[in-house]
Formats: sequence, C-alpha cells, structure tokens
Amino acid sequence: MRDGHIHTPFCPHGSDDALHEYIEKAISLGYTDISFTEHAPLPKGFIDPTPYQDSAMKEEQLASYVSILQSLKKQYERHIRIHVGLEVDFIVGYEQETKTFLNKIGPQLDDSILSVHFLHIDNQYMCIDYSEDMFGNIVASFGSVERVYDAYYNTVLASVVADLGPYKPKRIGHITLVRKFHRAYPCEYDDNKIITRILDEMKNRQLELDYNGAGTTKPLCLEPYPPHWVVKEALKRGIPLVYGSDAHSVAGLHQGIEHMLI
Repeated sequence: MRDGHIHTPFCPHGSDDALHEYIEKAISLGYTDISFTEHAPLPKGFIDPTPYQDSAMKEEQLASYVSILQSLKKQYERHIRIHVGLEVDFIVGYEQETKTFLNKIGPQLDDSILSVHFLHIDNQYMCIDYSEDMFGNIVASFGSVERVYDAYYNTVLASVVADLGPYKPKRIGHITLVRKFHRAYPCEYDDNKIITRILDEMKNRQLELDYNGAGTTKPLCLEPYPPHWVVKEALKRGIPLVYGSDAHSVAGLHQGIEHMLI
C-alpha cells in the first residue's frame, strides 16, 4: 500500500507531529511506501497572498528537510520505503523560476507533485483553498463561480503541458481542488470537456494522478479530489492513480481511503 502525499512539521499551516510518528503510524496501517511531499518554497519574488503567509516552507528550511528525510529513509528502510519529495506550486507567471528551482533540487528528490493553489487575476494572486470566505472573495473578483472554475481548470491544464525541465513533477495534485467549497458555492459549470482534455494531456505526457482523500473530510466538499467519474476516465486512459492522504497531521493518514474506487 502506498501513500504518495504526506506533509510534515515543516509545513507552517500543518501540525507539529513528529516525522517518526507519521512513519510509525503508516507502518502500523500496513503501508509499504510513503512519500513526504512538503509544500516547496514559493518562487522568489512571489508574495504569498494568504493572511499569515504560511502556504509553504521557507527556502532556508529546504536543506534540513531533505537531510532529515534522507536519514529517516535509511533508518526505516527495513520496515517501509520512504520517498523524499515536494509538492511544488504551479504559478502562472513564475514558470521559469519554478523550472530553475526544480533543476536545482530535483536530483535530491525521489518523488514530487505539481499542484495549483493560486489563481492570477487583475495583477494579483489568490489562494483557492484557504477558506470559505477567501473563496467568496475570489468569486467576487472573477464575477462568478463558473469563471473561477474555468480559470482553475485552465491553470491545471497549463501545469500539465508546461515545460518545467527534466525534474518536472510526474504527478498532478488534487485536480479538482477548486471544489473544496462546492456545497457553499454551487454552480452550473460543466467541467467534463476541460477535465477530459487535462486527462488526455496527462496520458500523452505519462503523468500520474494524485488520488487525494483530503476532500472527503472537508464539510463543504465531502468527496475525493477528483470525484469518481474523473477517476473512471483516468483509468480508461491508463493513467496511474496514486492515493494521497494529503495528511497535515498523523491523524490524517489514511483519510478518505474508504471512499476511493481503487
């Protein structure tokens, strides 16, 4: 069993649970492989738009993060395979900075995820999954929920086709994260066409799909990222699905697994 999306105490908006606690809990749950995929430092020049600017670890923490995980990887190698990874943000306008970062850190990583959390509008960036209130502000900025969805999915598509160099992450993170607050902000947006295009481009580039359980625990979502119909379309195309708890605490490990199709 594999969990390909786990956060750590290096996450400023997560818990202080120790890394060894995550590892030992994963072993007790029967996992054979886990990937620690902390939020990578945001690109130089990018200003985190969240209220506490706590979306990602700081650049100066990165070497320590990798070093500690490499040590734990060796320490636990007879019990579980630990993959050292990052969750890297795809941010429109910062593609070159991201490529430069990946070229530098890529050789030290075993695994990584490319995700969209920030949308660009009117010379500013907004975080789509921070809070229900902030999502409402994004809707107001874009003019409708439908326009937010359209911008999000087109940004995900851009992440899939972007040239980020040889160390571009091979897995696309929570491709329906925009639905985190869908029960509070329902809409009539038909995402079938854009999502199937995303999946087609993923297949063409031999990318994996993060099958993320976190949405099942969010009261305004209550579904995996992505929902079942998307998973079925991915399976039709032979796209590898990798379960990810997206745990930000030890208690979050294994979350949503009972709602998954595989």
